Amino acid sequence: MSGSLGPAVPPVVPPVGTTGPSGSATALVVVDLQNDFCAGPVAAARFPGDPARLTGTAARCAQAVATARAHGIEVLFVRFLGDLTHQGAAWRRRDAELGKSPKCLEGTWGADYHAVRPLPGEAEFTKRACFDAFLDPEFEPHLRRRGIEHLVLVGLFTDVCVDSTARTAFQRGFHLTVLRDCTTALHLADTDILRFMARVYGARITTLADLEPADPADPALAPTAWAAPTARTAEAPTTAGGDR
Repeated sequence: MSGSLGPAVPPVVPPVGTTGPSGSATALVVVDLQNDFCAGPVAAARFPGDPARLTGTAARCAQAVATARAHGIEVLFVRFLGDLTHQGAAWRRRDAELGKSPKCLEGTWGADYHAVRPLPGEAEFTKRACFDAFLDPEFEPHLRRRGIEHLVLVGLFTDVCVDSTARTAFQRGFHLTVLRDCTTALHLADTDILRFMARVYGARITTLADLEPADPADPALAPTAWAAPTARTAEAPTTAGGDR
């Protein structure tokens, strides 16, 4: 277990359908904030950029979680397990060809949460050698039971598991917000994958600062990132090629 996650606190479970200011029920989805992706030799060896970027991203994700809890927004944790027993034939073949070792093995330090972990009562979902949170059969039913219509996504990596989850969420009718300073890409340029998500999924791309009231002296003013995107707020930057 990571030793920097702070003291235990009492369980906090928001009421069913806790809403952002627009009235759409919102959840913060924390994707793969685990040691093998964020810290230590495994993370440093596979991340092509400065490992300090992972540290900063994880710290901002923890801030986003604290802010969500303070606003009574439900926080959902999604984790990855890469054990050989979970891998399909294509996954094993790819790893063999690329010389890749499994990551986030169940019960190891690498699979444990980094920077922040679920409180008692907060839901956890597991991706077993897959990218998309919706492949945990309990993920979408939980969203439907809780009346959640809008997902705010943070975590790793923008172009892999965050994008895979966002793609299915859009196709299943969920509104999307992505906090660009609470995620980073592994293979592609951050700007390219975020532009793609805005263009194709209608995702609003914003920052951690947008989770707080515009005027701290008047907390009743809506923190816009908790509200589902609208036609006016969703980013749609121009790109080459057409839309589907």
